[in-house]
Amino acid sequence: MEEFAPIISRLETLLARAEKLLPADRGEPDWSALAFRWRKPGFLQAVKHPHRIELDDLLNVDTQKAKLIQNTRQFVAGHAANNALLSGSRGTGKSSLVKALLNLFADEGLRLIEVERQDLIDLPDIADPLYERPERFILFTDDLSFEANEPSYKALKAMLDGSIAVAPDNVLIYATSNRRHLMPEFQRENLEAGYVEGEIHHGEAVEEKISLSERFGLWVSFHPFNQEQYLCAVRHWLERLDAPARDIDSMRGDALRWALQRGSRSGRVAYQFARDWAGRHASATP
Repeated sequence: MEEFAPIISRLETLLARAEKLLPADRGEPDWSALAFRWRKPGFLQAVKHPHRIELDDLLNVDTQKAKLIQNTRQFVAGHAANNALLSGSRGTGKSSLVKALLNLFADEGLRLIEVERQDLIDLPDIADPLYERPERFILFTDDLSFEANEPSYKALKAMLDGSIAVAPDNVLIYATSNRRHLMPEFQRENLEAGYVEGEIHHGEAVEEKISLSERFGLWVSFHPFNQEQYLCAVRHWLERLDAPARDIDSMRGDALRWALQRGSRSGRVAYQFARDWAGRHASATP
């Protein structure tokens, strides 16, 4: 056995180094937290400083706010509510609205769990410890889209409606996406459509893609801002950032050029311009 001693010693060294790379046993999640992230290899990490967004800071989306607030109010009250898909133009407040709902309903037991797209395959493991919890959890996935045959796509479909295990009553899924049907759509797939007794029937590829979005009971669409809506958002954020009133009145041209350079008029672009404008003018103030 002596001839194997050097090999055994090296293996022990390698094992010691490997153990340092493995995460420690995390134990029970910190259930006092308001928000969590799902982390590999499988634990809920408490978010110490959640993004506290006010609903009043989200402009030009009053209809969308009303729908999500009503659905979430039903949920935290223990009544029936739907999983929600927020889709549409980028930068219009989809993810910010979900974060603002946490701020609004946290005192009523609402909690938020952020799940990355590639981790949706872990949905059964994420949901398992939540069955017996008194809180109400929203599993939140931002900027969701899939390529064909992704494993997490099937896992999400099963969690929404179709698994042998019933989803917890205290869990909903809110997802945001720039795509209504969450998957790329190709022109050739429309060629599969046909007429049957005067009705249009999609081909199998299109039906498969539509089937996922249809499992969300609530669809909320977000649309690009027009020019005045964009400028209204700019003024709002400049006031929030305590920019002088004279500067707010003179910013119109610069704000429009900023949006033109970005190729978008949205709440996000308005916020970014306001930060730049307020910062430059503050530094120029004696």
